[in-house]
Amino acid sequence: MSQGPLTTEAGAPVADNQNSETAGVGGPVLVQDQLLLEKLAHFNRERIPERVVHARGAGAYGTFTVTADVTPYTRAAFLSEVGKQTEVFLRFSTVAGNLGAADAVRDPRGFAVKFYTEEGNYDLVGNNTPVFFIRDAIKFPDFIHTQKRDPYTGSQEADNVWDFWSLSPESTHQVTWLFGDRGIPASYRHMDGFGSHTFQWSNEAGEVFWVKYHFKTDQGIKNLTAEEAEVLAGKDPDSHQRDLREAIERGEFPSWTVGVQIMPAADAATYRFNPFDLTKVWPHADYPVITIGKLELNRNPRNIFAEVEQSIFSPAHFVPGIGPSPDKMLQGRLFAYGDAHRYRVGINADHLPVNRPHATEARTHSRDGYLYDGRHGGEKNYEPNSFGGPQQTGRALWQPFDGFTGGTGNHPTPVHAEDDDFVQAGNLYRLMTEAEKERLIANLAGFIAKVSREDIIERAIGNFRNADADFGKRLESAVQALRG
Repeated sequence: MSQGPLTTEAGAPVADNQNSETAGVGGPVLVQDQLLLEKLAHFNRERIPERVVHARGAGAYGTFTVTADVTPYTRAAFLSEVGKQTEVFLRFSTVAGNLGAADAVRDPRGFAVKFYTEEGNYDLVGNNTPVFFIRDAIKFPDFIHTQKRDPYTGSQEADNVWDFWSLSPESTHQVTWLFGDRGIPASYRHMDGFGSHTFQWSNEAGEVFWVKYHFKTDQGIKNLTAEEAEVLAGKDPDSHQRDLREAIERGEFPSWTVGVQIMPAADAATYRFNPFDLTKVWPHADYPVITIGKLELNRNPRNIFAEVEQSIFSPAHFVPGIGPSPDKMLQGRLFAYGDAHRYRVGINADHLPVNRPHATEARTHSRDGYLYDGRHGGEKNYEPNSFGGPQQTGRALWQPFDGFTGGTGNHPTPVHAEDDDFVQAGNLYRLMTEAEKERLIANLAGFIAKVSREDIIERAIGNFRNADADFGKRLESAVQALRG
């Protein structure tokens, strides 16, 4: 704790923090009581707008350590040698719930990692699932509207959720994940993480590779049943946040084994699935996961608001040797995340300690605005200049995309030889044990049975029937039983 007198925000000592100034004993409060006005005005503004998605979250600091040589694939400096360590900040979150929602709910979990590298911050903003509900960012606002509160009822409505999902068959794979056993992790420590998107790596020679990131929990997978989650969410809404904090306080530092799938760029055009489709996985038999490192969390934030709520992550934060892919969801996120942070936290959110690069200094020509900390002093704010200002390097962070032809327009995602919206969902269902299938069917049926319109129910069941005939037949019977 800091010593010395209580002060105003301007640093002046406070004489009385218990009583407002009034016009005599029992009289009206005076506008000259600037401490009172300062405290009330600050209190009114203490809550920045919550994230539209991923509002409910927890975070921790730690390290990433390289355990394998990946220099044949990328020139990223933080991956340049075995044994090299980089500081990280990892934020876990649910997706649909608001800031006050419970942790133990059926929802994807955000898995966002900020690497404080010597070449600037690299943000890998993923989930605990390897796929997503949609493949094009233009549908994202519509999708999230179905998950949030209905404008008339003020509640999440099963009609909205299943109407959208049933009309968007590409969601079938992710919905099968979500309503399976891994839909409600027992804690943030006991779940895997994924970069989910396909990203570009390029080496010193300019050779290009497509990669997918995997974070395998070293604590083992643990999940909650729907019944267990319902009890826990009521008893302890902060269960996952508490578990993470207390584990680190005990010295039980959670860790993940980090791996990548690597695809030579030349394979992409003829691969059996579209490698840039976020609703698809690359089967491990085609591209095995190669272990490259270890991520450990070992330090809790000292202030949740300053370090978790004001933390910002953007898929557009790349470093040399790592870049985006033509994944249409990723392309949309490259803009959307930064724009959300500029609105939510402020144009200079990157000046906050949790968001600043650690091993290098951000040198830009951006000035002024909310939260500007004066870091540039009186330096010139334009380029080119002849006063010693920062200069461009002339070398792009990633390699250009090629192989694309045709006119501009609203084009659907290219379809490859084995692409459809159901094959991988069916494969996932058939991998499940009988007990896992029973729980999946029960979870889905319980939600679908709440839908008011038969046509939406039939469309929803039809998507799962297209994935696997047995899947659809059992789900239909379960829904009918619940609806009588």
